[in-house]
Amino acid sequence: MPTDLDIRGSVVPAAELSWRFSRSSGPGGQSVNTTDSRAEVSFDLAATTSLPELLKTRALHNLADRLVDGVLTVAASEQRSQLMNRQAAQRRLAELLVTATAPPPPPRRPTRPSRRAKQRRLTEKHQRSEVKRLRKSPDD
Repeated sequence: MPTDLDIRGSVVPAAELSWRFSRSSGPGGQSVNTTDSRAEVSFDLAATTSLPELLKTRALHNLADRLVDGVLTVAASEQRSQLMNRQAAQRRLAELLVTATAPPPPPRRPTRPSRRAKQRRLTEKHQRSEVKRLRKSPDD
């Protein structure tokens, strides 16, 4: 069942993923106390050699608050089936790594409002002021 993960062209082998299974929390049914359907996958991001150094550095920086000793852990317990929870956890781990290894966005070019935009804003402001002024009673 465990398959390799494709992260931006780099392949993380299934052997680098470690799995743990436990009982899901929440209400249950007839077999709630006997099945270990909650799946937890761990990936040692700090020690991996399958990712290029650039992607690894980006991921370590972007996921710093989620890592425990360089290990990223993702759990899934929504489904009743252990297999479906394993697939969900692996899919989430892959999505998390793809997002964390994305290149930074280009820097913003500072811009200024145009003369026409400033004029339009002031005109609308003046019109709104007139509407409010005309609402007042003459006694005020």
